[in-house]
Amino acid sequence: MKFSSLCWLGALACTGTAAAANWPSWRGPNQDGSTPETKFPLTWSPRKNVKWRAALPEAGNSSPVVWDNTVFITQALADGKQRTLMAFDRATGKKLWQKGVTYDQADPHHSSNPHCAASPVTDGERVIVSFASAGVVAYDFSGEQLWRADLGKQVHEWGQGSSPVIHGDQVIVYHGPGDSSTLYALDKRTGKIQWNVPLKEQHPPERWDGFAGKSDGVIGTFSTPLVIRAGTQDEIILPVANQLQAFAPASGKQLWHVDGMNPLVYSSPTLGQGTLVVFGGFFGSAIFVKPGGQGDRTADRLFYERRLKKHTIGSPLVKDGYIYQSATDGFGQCFELATGKLVWEERLPYSGASGPTWASMVRSGDHLFVVNQSGDTLLLRAAPKFELLATNPIRELSNSTLALSNGEIFLRTQAALYCIAEPKGTAAVDR
Repeated sequence: MKFSSLCWLGALACTGTAAAANWPSWRGPNQDGSTPETKFPLTWSPRKNVKWRAALPEAGNSSPVVWDNTVFITQALADGKQRTLMAFDRATGKKLWQKGVTYDQADPHHSSNPHCAASPVTDGERVIVSFASAGVVAYDFSGEQLWRADLGKQVHEWGQGSSPVIHGDQVIVYHGPGDSSTLYALDKRTGKIQWNVPLKEQHPPERWDGFAGKSDGVIGTFSTPLVIRAGTQDEIILPVANQLQAFAPASGKQLWHVDGMNPLVYSSPTLGQGTLVVFGGFFGSAIFVKPGGQGDRTADRLFYERRLKKHTIGSPLVKDGYIYQSATDGFGQCFELATGKLVWEERLPYSGASGPTWASMVRSGDHLFVVNQSGDTLLLRAAPKFELLATNPIRELSNSTLALSNGEIFLRTQAALYCIAEPKGTAAVDR
């Protein structure tokens, strides 16, 4: 698919304005992939609209977060022997500091999933990172370590990817996947464990998702917990192997569950228009359900697909009655929220050697942005009719989700961190 004539986009270089917002966690201020801002560059390339490029020392899959004048990313060194947090000046791309911890024990991971795959989270005072077996660590904005919580080893042959979440004075951490998988609540000021809930991963009696792995196949969830308000109660939503579960933030008590998740889950849940939307991982299930309630709510599923036709790592995004999803093999998809009906499915273009995508879509107004493994950011219309607006090439491998903040787009590739912005009279800087 070629879209060589995009001259008319010059008049659409930026959409309208809205209040500037931080991007404090993976998937943004509301954990739904959206920002209230509507003014961002719509086209760029290595020589156009790149405000700065900061080279990174090694590959990584985590995504940037942004608070005011600072951009943060996690970064592993020496195959995870050093696990670090890096801080960059958002105006210039200058590295402000890099702090971390040492972990010299054997720690497995997939070759395409380097250590430190979890993204940071910040509340504007502290930045908190999950280094998996190396613990959960909090830093202040000058890079001083505030606390470190040892949650024990997290062992899975593919590593981990679940990011921490701040909820009030708590840090919610899924320490998994693997035999010791556990959901934790920590005090964000001290790192003290408030409660923990072991989440034993159960192999299904039948491997219906078709995963052709060792013996009965790999299981586990790489999902990031979602904290929502449901009626009069707060809920932590987490899909695990074979179930979607909800927990009380105050105590860790399980509130309800829905059966039907597949045994291997990559993507994270999304709340949109009062409905939880959850996609399984390897050709797995899709479950839509209203939050709230108690006990076994399997019968309350609004939509349930036992085996999807596409493999998904990215998380869904909801707008105006439709769900938008990036399938791993390089397709964009749109589903009807009320029924789960597939509205469109289109292969997305790519400029380099690889078209698949691990990234989740992000949204500004009616624009969807998603990054593929060629480093292209595809710009789509959030609408029930497929419309590709632009292909923006960087030509560096990326498995990360964009961060959108104050009119600027932050892209992490395996080689560098980029700030994409409209020019303000200064040339792009390559650091």
